[in-house]
Amino acid sequence: MRFPYRITAVAAGGVALVLAATSCSSGGGEPADPTDAGPQELVVSIWADYYPEDLAEQFEAETGIALTIVHHTTNEDVVAKLTASSDPGIDVAFMSGQYAQALAEQGLLAELDKSLIPNETNLYPEALELAYDPGNRYSEPYAWGTTGLCYRPDLTGYEPTSWYDLLTPRPELVGKTTMLSTDRWLAMPALKAQGHSVNTTDDAQLEEAKAQLLETKPTLLAYDDTTFYAKLVSGEAAMVEAWDGWCNYGIAEDPSITFVIPDEGADLWVDTMTVLESSQNKDAAMTFVNYILDPEVQTWVAENILYKVPNQAAMDALDPALVEAYPTLGITVDELFQQEVIVDLGEDTLKYVDLNSQVLATN
Repeated sequence: MRFPYRITAVAAGGVALVLAATSCSSGGGEPADPTDAGPQELVVSIWADYYPEDLAEQFEAETGIALTIVHHTTNEDVVAKLTASSDPGIDVAFMSGQYAQALAEQGLLAELDKSLIPNETNLYPEALELAYDPGNRYSEPYAWGTTGLCYRPDLTGYEPTSWYDLLTPRPELVGKTTMLSTDRWLAMPALKAQGHSVNTTDDAQLEEAKAQLLETKPTLLAYDDTTFYAKLVSGEAAMVEAWDGWCNYGIAEDPSITFVIPDEGADLWVDTMTVLESSQNKDAAMTFVNYILDPEVQTWVAENILYKVPNQAAMDALDPALVEAYPTLGITVDELFQQEVIVDLGEDTLKYVDLNSQVLATN
């Protein structure tokens, strides 16, 4: 979801902690027999560096199904791929939940055959009741998390607790903060601070949020979706709006960096796996989804991408030392579900597109 990179070694309290990639095996449920999976080849579109480097080789060795992996950079990028033609040549696509919801509503995603995905039983029960796709009819979750404030206490001089700490920064922090500009995450701090839903379509509430964002804009160092953690490490920024997993990339370089979910709450985002209705290899695609839900594969994701996964068996297998080094990995399912699941808003999504354009374009 967030263009992450693979961590191979990180600093925790000055001690190098090497994260070894686990072998990708099929445990945790009987996978579908690849001989019943139709044509033995698949094309999967996913964010770069968001999966084991040897995934294609391991999957083919395990199932006999040849796997080609292609990359997309953003949700918008993969959606453009999938809607450009009636057959985009992709069998499985990774995307965030609200995008999966939108494509399912357009009839572009296949309903999942759960008989071929026994590893779904490894998921937390809550991961089967996500608002964008109740029952996981069209998608299975891959990773999930939330958004909050990532900061350096030595530079802020205090511990922020509210979105207003970012929206109306103290004088000494003016020019030392950044916000996300992507899609729904630009509006979220203002909406939550003002007591509104991250999924609101109310024009008055969106106007109120826009007014606050325009007031905040001159206080920012930048809008930054990719290098905000590096700005914290260098000291150029003191506090940033951040996805929890990406805050961990800063913590890997400076363990004093801290993440907090503001008191007003935040979002629960989910990155998902989907099978395209246009796929000619649907059984093989279901086999792939089942393979990814294997606890060993999902443990690799948590250990190397440093994002939480909705796979209970995988999270239970994490080394407590890793969770101690990266406290966002210890955010509980109950804490996550106190946040709002982002859902697709249909035509009303354009309201957020317009809000973003107006805020970002204003001098």
